[in-house]
Amino acid sequence: MEAKPDELIYDWNARNRRGPLSPLRDRKLSFFDETLRDGIQSPSVRDPDIEQKQAILRLTASLGIDAVDLGLPGAGPRAVADVTALIEFAEQEKLGIEYACAARTHPADINAVADIADATGKSITVYAFLGSSPIRLYAENWDVDLLVERTVMAADLCRERGLPMTFVTEDTTRTPPRILDRLFRVAVDHGVQRLCLCDTVGHAVPDGVSDLISFTRMLLESIGATHVGIDWHGHNDRGLGVPNNLRAIRAGADRIHGTALGIGERVGNAALDQTLMNLKLLGELDADHDLRNLVPWCQLVADAVGVTIPPQYPLVGEDAFRTATGVHAAAVIKAIHKGDDELADRVYSGVPAGWFGKHQAIEVGFMSGESNVVFWLEQRGIAPEKGLVEHIFGLAKNTDHILSDAEIHAAIEGYRA
Repeated sequence: MEAKPDELIYDWNARNRRGPLSPLRDRKLSFFDETLRDGIQSPSVRDPDIEQKQAILRLTASLGIDAVDLGLPGAGPRAVADVTALIEFAEQEKLGIEYACAARTHPADINAVADIADATGKSITVYAFLGSSPIRLYAENWDVDLLVERTVMAADLCRERGLPMTFVTEDTTRTPPRILDRLFRVAVDHGVQRLCLCDTVGHAVPDGVSDLISFTRMLLESIGATHVGIDWHGHNDRGLGVPNNLRAIRAGADRIHGTALGIGERVGNAALDQTLMNLKLLGELDADHDLRNLVPWCQLVADAVGVTIPPQYPLVGEDAFRTATGVHAAAVIKAIHKGDDELADRVYSGVPAGWFGKHQAIEVGFMSGESNVVFWLEQRGIAPEKGLVEHIFGLAKNTDHILSDAEIHAAIEGYRA
């Protein structure tokens, strides 16, 4: 009886896990996509046209992502027009996502969102943001009393206009408990439905994420507000965006933010694609999250905003499942020759390519063995005769790069000539 790949892999990741990653029992873990708002604040991207945004939104919904930040209507007429068009498109397509918009804690921004809600007849959650850290207060010449005043104004105006509100404290990860305690209490008293904890400048490490979310959960429990949700919004300045997302789930956040490919200001936001991929591999996603469109989603976003996906980018990058190294390729080839695609997919890869619509690729280069050449030829229906294999192998050993298909075909023609 042949062994299955799962039986051949010892999983240290699961060895000391106790139950599911999220400790929450009374609510569903949800995901919030910031690609069309925070993502396009990257200094290196362009703002997609409305048709591209609609195509992105369709794939976003297909992934089971629950809510989408559609933009910042307070920024001007184009933002208003795009948000309105996206909601109308989503309704026409029956995408079933929750609509959200960013807003300053300023009447003009909140009213801009409310006017769109009135025009479309659809509920829009206002993510009203306000800088809260001492360094921000010092730079802006603000004090905590002013923050409280703006929080109350925003929450009351949202309630008056019939809009659900999430209170977003910018730079939460550098704000002391005494300020957060005061702001969170007054926000809850005035009816906010969620608190969004922001690592606005990418300051946090995983232990800090746990501490902050635990503090927030305990505060909500102490004031009898466990119905209030907790969002985690991370940035990637320390390269910890995805690990911090996973830690936030473990600490008890029930909504996780991110963007496709991690695009965003400075070095970007936490990558939502990598977050979902890891949760899939950990067995933490339910049937609502079909990730077959995860790679096309990232590719569509890259094209729409004008960024190049690095070859080494996890899952989506061109090199994610390519190898030309002899010993590695040999193991994959042997698995393929066993007729076991799943084995081939996992013998030298921690991410099964087939789960996400991709496949293993064997290339030929300066670190290859002859088996690479034989396999390359066989895959293309070319007889791997000894002299031809030696000719291509010799060429590969005398180059400093992976041979392209064109180069190998030229070598074949040269050999036959």
